[in-house]
Amino acid sequence: MTDNVRLSAGDAAPDFTLPTDTGDSLTLSDLRGRKVVLYAYPAAMTPGCTKQACDFRDSLASLQAAGYEVVGISPDKPAKLAKFREHDAITFPLVSDEDKSTLTTYGAFGEKQLYGKTVTGVIRSTFVIDEKGVIERALYNVKATGHVAKLRRDLGLD
Repeated sequence: MTDNVRLSAGDAAPDFTLPTDTGDSLTLSDLRGRKVVLYAYPAAMTPGCTKQACDFRDSLASLQAAGYEVVGISPDKPAKLAKFREHDAITFPLVSDEDKSTLTTYGAFGEKQLYGKTVTGVIRSTFVIDEKGVIERALYNVKATGHVAKLRRDLGLD
């Protein structure tokens, strides 16, 4: 596998329709007119991903007040995402990309370093998408802990 395609500021955000934790589906283009923070994480109910989801949950009111919607995406099945939502009181949509096609389109699935080894998996990433569906920021290999606080500072919310 070669280097992933990576998105950059100014690129059109690839549209998708994916099943959610509630059994509905979410289409990215339905959120036009609002800014979207789409974040990709490897696996629901793991320590880092839980910390990150809880950080987004705890910042959701201020993000929404600034016009941002938050959407989490992982290859987990919708049933596991529903458990994650209930267990950790997640208050924003979690979408399931079981075949990893959307994650791949965003450059958030592919080769990465894990404990010094090259593995293939979800690359923890965050995409800030503007009201017109254009990537404002594409952040790859972000840390689970402290990322939301840094993102808030970068977006001028703190």
